[in-house]
Parts: sequence; C-alpha cells; structure tokens
Amino acid sequence: MVGLSTLCYIEKDGKYLMLHRTVKKNDVNKDKWIGVGGHFEADESPEECLVREVKEETGLTLTSYQYRGIVTFVSGDGVTEYMSLYTADGFTGEQIPCDEGQLEWVEKKEVLNLNIWEGDKIFFRLIQEDIPFFSLKLVYDGANKLIRAVLNGKPLELLDVLDSKGRPTGVVRERGVAHRDGSPHPTSHIWIVRSNDKSGCDVMLQKRSNGKDYAGCYDISSAGHVSAGDHYLESAIREIGEELGLEVLPEELKEVGLHSVIKKDGLPGQPYNNHEISQVYVYDRPVDIQNLHLQESEVEAVIWMDYGECRQRIMDQTLNSCIWIDEFEMLGRFLGIR
Repeated sequence: MVGLSTLCYIEKDGKYLMLHRTVKKNDVNKDKWIGVGGHFEADESPEECLVREVKEETGLTLTSYQYRGIVTFVSGDGVTEYMSLYTADGFTGEQIPCDEGQLEWVEKKEVLNLNIWEGDKIFFRLIQEDIPFFSLKLVYDGANKLIRAVLNGKPLELLDVLDSKGRPTGVVRERGVAHRDGSPHPTSHIWIVRSNDKSGCDVMLQKRSNGKDYAGCYDISSAGHVSAGDHYLESAIREIGEELGLEVLPEELKEVGLHSVIKKDGLPGQPYNNHEISQVYVYDRPVDIQNLHLQESEVEAVIWMDYGECRQRIMDQTLNSCIWIDEFEMLGRFLGIR
C-alpha cells in the first residue's frame, strides 16, 4: 500500500502538539506519539491537505507554517508513505478533542522520551539543527526496528544502543541522534605499538584530518563506530584497513578491555551527549609508517611516540590530543608499563 500524506508539528511556548494514536486497531502508528496530519484527498496540494487535516484533528486553523521536507516511510509490513513534513508556529481557533487519540502539548526536550518512531528522532534533529529542505527515507523491518536511513540520497550511520555491559539492547539509533541523547553505543579502538628501550614501547598516534571534529588533534592509532548489526572485532579490522591500509587478521588483535566514556563538548549551540563503550585492542605486529596508505578524509599523518612521553604530555596538556588518559593508562597496564 502506497500513500501520500502530511505530518505537522505545531509549536507553542517551547512545546509541540503531539497526538498519542490509541484509537484505531490496525493503525501503523498504534500507541505511537506523532504530529497531526493525514492522507491527501483527490486533487489536493500538500498545503491544502495540511490545513484541512490540522483543522479536522485539532480544531485549529494554521496561519503560519513551513515545509521542512519529504519523508519516505517504509514500514516493512506493506505500508509506504510519502509524507510532506511541516512545522507550524501560527494558528487561530480553539483546540478540540481528536477522534484518533489524545492531543497533548509536550515540551520539545521531552518529545524524544515518548514512544516515537526512531526515524522521527532523525527529522526532529534535522528540524532542530535548521537543516534546509530535505528528503529523508526511513526503512523499518516490520517490527518497528529501523534498518536503514538515507538523507538526501546518502545513507546515515545506524548504531546499536547498548546496555551498561556493552550488549545490544535491540534498539537501533541514528548516529546524530545517539550523540545528542546520550545513548550508549559501540566503538572500536586499536592501539598500534612497538617495543623500545625507553619506557618499553612506542605508540602510534594518528593526527586527525581537517574537516573532522577535533581536527589536528593526535588520537588513537585507529578507531571508529561499530555499525548496527556488526561486532567490535569486524569493525576494528575494517577501520584499521580503511584508515591506515593495514590488512589485519582477527587473531592479531589482542583485547585490552572495555572503556566507557561520555563526551559533552560538541559544537557550540548544539546538544551533545555522546556515550561511547569502546572495545580496546592492541596490535603489535611490525608496522612501517612510511608504507601506510592513509585515508585522507580521516587521517592527516601518523607518528610514533614513546608511551611514557605521550602519557606525560597528555597529563600536562602539551600534546594537542583527544586521548582519554584513563584509556591510555589501561593500555599501559595491559602492556606492563609502570
């Protein structure tokens, strides 16, 4: 079944008017909280549908609204909707009860805590970041699990949400949303080391490329997010191959342990609450940095540095780095460095 519809989030005093869909038995949105809107009638434009549906469901007449994007919603159980997404900040009239559920004004910051579609959280993020008109495709597995998201033709990264022990909960969340709401999610960290006669070993540091967050900072040898459905080890092997051009076998990576960290220093004016649970690995096979094939978009350069020197420079902040000292010391303990 393919349909055309509108969806509108009406704003007032820092709140959205949300509809808790509880009435229809065979409603794809059953028990979900969504905006107001509905399907096109014959020969209607998106705006005509929008104004009519809002009036019918809420009693309000819109006087100011903005077309934010097209959302292609694929439910996975036979329903595909092409939704014209709007926000509205002007209206007249008195609110009436809705025959499709309960209407409630909800604080914007509380909306993500409601039972809403994971994909809706993506377009809420895009709206909050004031992204220009967008096309967002959201694909589900038929059981409310998001399995694909594509923004303006480019796939978005989806991550597993983890419990406190680093195990997938079954919830899949878009990376940008996870970085805003503090959802624990997996990353793989690989430290490349070699023996020396000073502290006992050198560590390889990568310098992050321009255009990356923390651009120009020295960081872990190789690291990256674990895509939804993947495992720490396969992610680690993929990342070290993509970033450094190294072909690594699973048995060549040694597990150091899990490291959990919460970062709250994102871009000014944008919410950021990034909770990563990282599986830390060591790779100690011989590596000639002159023969590496660096991924320019990620890595500007790599250097060797003595572990003890690096630790001291992280501590006294003379090294421009984004390395967490507790993870670095965990690495040192694993390597037997005091």
